[in-house]
Parts: sequence; C-alpha cells; structure tokens
Amino acid sequence: MLKRIATAVVLIPIVLALVLRAPVPVLAVVAAVVALLTIHEFLRLTESYGVQPMGWPTYLFTGLFFATLVVGAGVDTPLLSTGKFLLTMGFAAAIVPFVFLTRAMREGDLRGGYPAAAASVFAFTYIALPMGMLVQLRQQWAGAFYLLYLLLVVWAGDIFAYFIGRSIGRHFMTPRISPKKTWEGAAASLIASVGVGWLMFSHAEQISSALLGIGLIERRDGLFGLEKPAMGPMILLTIALNVAAQLGDLVESLIKRGAGVKDSGALLPGHGGMLDRIDALLFAAPVLWYYAAWRVMQ
Repeated sequence: MLKRIATAVVLIPIVLALVLRAPVPVLAVVAAVVALLTIHEFLRLTESYGVQPMGWPTYLFTGLFFATLVVGAGVDTPLLSTGKFLLTMGFAAAIVPFVFLTRAMREGDLRGGYPAAAASVFAFTYIALPMGMLVQLRQQWAGAFYLLYLLLVVWAGDIFAYFIGRSIGRHFMTPRISPKKTWEGAAASLIASVGVGWLMFSHAEQISSALLGIGLIERRDGLFGLEKPAMGPMILLTIALNVAAQLGDLVESLIKRGAGVKDSGALLPGHGGMLDRIDALLFAAPVLWYYAAWRVMQ
C-alpha cells in the first residue's frame, strides 16, 4: 500500500501537468511511449497463450500512427482536427489486419502466423487507438477540462471500488475472472464517479477560472459561462464512463487470468504494469471521445 500511494503521489502531478498544459505534440509523444510500453506488456501476456507475437512490426506500426498525430497536431479548429483524426484512425484500423496478415506469410510455422497477426491487430485497436483518442480529445473545445474530468471520474471510481470492496464487499461479481471484485465495490465506484462528475460540471466555471489563473490551461481549454452543458446529459455520460471503465478493468483481468499472472508487469511499484494502470481508460476514453466528436459535429 505504501508503494502504491508513493507511486501515485509522484505520478499524478506529472500526468495532470501533461494533460492540462503540455503542447499537443508533446502529449502525443508521451501517449505514444505509454502505448508502446503497454503493448509490450500485452504481447508478453499473449506468449502465455502459446502465441509468438510480432514485436517490432507492432511497435513500428504503432509508432507510425502516433507520428501522424504529432505531425498533424497544429492550430486546427476542433472540427478540422476531429475530421483529420477520423481519417487517420479509420485508415489505420482498416489496413492493420492486412499489414500483419501479410507479415504472417513470412512465419516459418504457418500455424502461428494467424494468432500472431491477430494479437498485433488486437494490441493496436485495444491500446493504441484509445490512447490516440485521448490526444485528439485535447484538441477539442474545452479539451483539457474534459480530460481532467475523465481522469478524475475514472480515478475516483477505481479508488472507491478498491476500498469499499475490501471493507464491506460480500457479493462477488465475477469470481472466475476477478475474485476480489464485488457488487458493493462496483456500486461505490459508480456513486463516486457520478459525484465527481456532478461536482466538476456544477463548478466548471470556477475550476476553469482557477486553472486559467495559475496558468495551467489556455482559455479555449476551459469551460466558461454559456459553454457549460446541461447537467442531465453529463450525469448520463459519467455513468457510461464508469461502466466502461469497470468493464475495461474486468477485460484486463480476463486476459491476465487466462495468462496465469497477477499483474501485466512490474513497471510501477505497487501498481503492477502500465496496462494495469490504464486498463479502465482504454474503455472509457472512446466513450468520451465519441461524445466530444458528436458535439463538435453538431
């Protein structure tokens, strides 16, 4: 627990500074590094399933994807940046199966070619695309505020699920997949996330003004005055984000359980690997990004 808290104390300010203040190209580079580390952990997990993954081709394809985000990150309007990202993401998602299946033709044992290609395709769509969505979300109207909202909602849900589940949890959700997760913890997670979401949007202008005043955001990255959305849709969005985050956590538990390991790695003391830390975000990020994309296209 001490390691867990110490790691969080060090990392949380760094993550918040990057999300709120770092230029978008810098954020894209950091997201690329996180995605590559996470994909490395995921591909190592697939070896426990008897798959010999395509390491360097997967890293190269992922690197090229994020390189397009770095190069394309400019002063575009939210609508233009969303359109460019949609084209980039759609093209990458469409060709990634063909890239790795073509690479599989060079495998000595053809029986391993398809599983290796499938692992690489899944690694890209499961990890790289959501991380790319986080980068593009920053380019949206009030992007920094929404990223902060996403992180706080996911973190609050995770913290309350952990402590409430351990203290009063009695009814297990999926003992075969995640033996310690309980319905009590899940309910506490949902309540905590909704509470944080309600507080964020109830005091959106004050929060944005405070962040603007200390120089952590630009004005376009905050939520002010008439830009504030109605509370009802935001509560529904927060519920959707929490459900997605909890599903993301369970999906990673499924992968680890099948691989016979407790953590995806040991990169972060007290927290396990990078995949252990961002598993919830990988499912929640697309939900928020699609909301933001729909909003900007209205």
